[in-house]
Amino acid sequence: MDAVKVHFDLPRTNDDWPPVSVESLWAEPVGDDVVRLSNAPWFVRGVANGDLIRVRRDEDGVHWATEQVEWSGRCTIRVVPFGSGPLRGSVQRVLDAFEPFGVTGEGIRQYHLAALDVPPDADLAAVQRVLRAGARDGWWDYDEGCVGDDWLAAAPN
Repeated sequence: MDAVKVHFDLPRTNDDWPPVSVESLWAEPVGDDVVRLSNAPWFVRGVANGDLIRVRRDEDGVHWATEQVEWSGRCTIRVVPFGSGPLRGSVQRVLDAFEPFGVTGEGIRQYHLAALDVPPDADLAAVQRVLRAGARDGWWDYDEGCVGDDWLAAAPN
């Protein structure tokens, strides 16, 4: 089947975040009303690449996410590199820093944001060490958009 775009409504916080009200993610249909996400989200919380998502189609044929059916075991981590830091705001350099761990992702320059797609077989403790070191050293800030028990267990006490 052909890939489809799945739209997610995004609630906005008091500080006007996220900067968009809808995010669209690529997905592969796996059933009449279920798709498998094909990329990590930049703004949607609680979902990751590979998750199964139930969708409904509106009168225009647009697919809207209604619920997460099954988690893929992958984590989504969002990283914002500081323009004044050593990476000079480069999202590509963020992606490059995590590539040795088998972590992939995508950057969106408009918002100076990288969405990391962390596979379940990655060295989660090592990924977390790099994230914490980068935050401590002024390279970036990060947010855990979708994590599971293994990620939480890998965190230092």
